[in-house]
Amino acid sequence: MPKVVMYSTGVCPYCMMAERLLSQRGVTTIEKVRIDLEAGRKEEMMARTGRRTVPQIFIGDTHVGGFDDLSALDRAGGLLPLLAGEPSETTNK
Repeated sequence: MPKVVMYSTGVCPYCMMAERLLSQRGVTTIEKVRIDLEAGRKEEMMARTGRRTVPQIFIGDTHVGGFDDLSALDRAGGLLPLLAGEPSETTNK
């Protein structure tokens, strides 16, 4: 399974929902990058994603986006193949 990285904050309901969905799909480890606690991490996230909001989720080298993007990817049937290490046509490149 590819590494899952999630930029988040301590009080983000969408981060919690993303974590719950990933857990339901078999993800046991999420590397959480707390942009509210670690100096410079918000700027890093914005440079990597072009977005200012959390969560921002990466599965392997693929930027999935936020919770809405993750949920849409799951509904479209693209999340499980991505978690299995297969490229998906429906992810943000």
